Amino acid sequence: MSKIKNRRQLLSDVHSPRNRKARRIVLNAVEKALEAADPKKTVKSKVARTGSLLAVDGILLDLARIKKIYVIGGGKASGPMAEALEEILGERVEDGLVVVPKGTANKYKAERIRFHEASHPIPDESSIEGARRLLALAGRAEKKDLVICLISGGGSSLIALPREGVTLGDKQIMTDLLLKSGATINEINTVRKHISGFKGGRLAEVVYPGAILSLLLSDVIGDPLEVIASGPTVPDSTSFADALCILERYGLWERTPEPIRRVLSDGSQGLIPETPKSNNRVFKRVHNVVIGNNRMACSAATAELQRAGLNTLFLTSFLEGEARSVGVALAALARETLTSANPVRPPAGIVAGGETTVTVIGKGIGGRNQEIALAAALKADGLDRVVLASFSTDGVDGPTVAAGAIIDGQTITRSRKLGLDARQFLKNNDSYSFFAELGDLIETGPTGTNVNDVTIITVI
Repeated sequence: MSKIKNRRQLLSDVHSPRNRKARRIVLNAVEKALEAADPKKTVKSKVARTGSLLAVDGILLDLARIKKIYVIGGGKASGPMAEALEEILGERVEDGLVVVPKGTANKYKAERIRFHEASHPIPDESSIEGARRLLALAGRAEKKDLVICLISGGGSSLIALPREGVTLGDKQIMTDLLLKSGATINEINTVRKHISGFKGGRLAEVVYPGAILSLLLSDVIGDPLEVIASGPTVPDSTSFADALCILERYGLWERTPEPIRRVLSDGSQGLIPETPKSNNRVFKRVHNVVIGNNRMACSAATAELQRAGLNTLFLTSFLEGEARSVGVALAALARETLTSANPVRPPAGIVAGGETTVTVIGKGIGGRNQEIALAAALKADGLDRVVLASFSTDGVDGPTVAAGAIIDGQTITRSRKLGLDARQFLKNNDSYSFFAELGDLIETGPTGTNVNDVTIITVI
């Protein structure tokens, strides 16, 4: 179970006993959400082997009819997912390779599955090497073989293979532009798929005529299969023209490297074959199964709030939008709850999940969850009995070492005493520095999972 490393600090600087109690309840719910998203436990709860039969979410496979089993994949959670799968399948695993974030490979133990480290969120040469090694292993599959793909959030950058004519440097520039533009993960991955030799169903083409069972831990709102890690084993419903329009929509077309513009332009004119679509025969031998998602983490947090005696509302797992606007809306929801007992009567606990975006206009350091919290703190200034925490389930919020941040009605008062101008920090996208000064960053370290973000509000 992932723990909050600085829990004592987050409780020690609170002068109100009621706020301290509320913070303790919120932090307990944070840890329960992370526990529910544990990828190793999730695999073992969804995949069961009885003799030669392997059951996965209603799919029953007879291992006696399968000659060789290969395990491949990538993402922030692929390491523990691989550990769990090897414990289930044992010696039936012929060979395996998964791509994990740099600095994490030594955390995992497996006899038959190897771990390759690569970069996130901006791909590098190790990401390309990982993709090549995965494709080489996948290409060994024959008609009676099964390739089990372990896919989770982060796979899009950890496994990167730019198509011919596009360099890694081109892709790095494009990825950085999109991440800072406010584009959604769906939009980012639409572009990624059309400059890739691995994503958007390309992996399924390589494995064919072998069969594929993909186990997916979703980090995408609504769990669209083709968006999770850019859908390497899923038919792609988007087009080159869609990718081109996304870059134009965010004013990035002229700033996009010329080789990428050329590929997208040629593709939109039909000069380059599209990504494989649903009518492609390779997908007749593919099963894609979502084994975990944001709703699972939110439900666990909600249950913990109920155990603490709160009236609860699981608001949504589809939370989207500009982070600072979402923060204002969530703080307004807390104020309404406090004022009118609507939409839930105090003592109340509200949970919302999803993934917001940040349009970077300043030069500060922060993440979407810290920006939600900072905007909420300004809106909730002076409110008694209100606490809000927003965090990323992977433990890494944006380009920071924090998972998120926690606020209450006294956050802005405390910041003024330290001479901090909260509005200026927000304007500069510098939420990390703001909460670092206050000691209100939530620190878990990388959790080894990723099912989007969770925001928890209590009004007690």
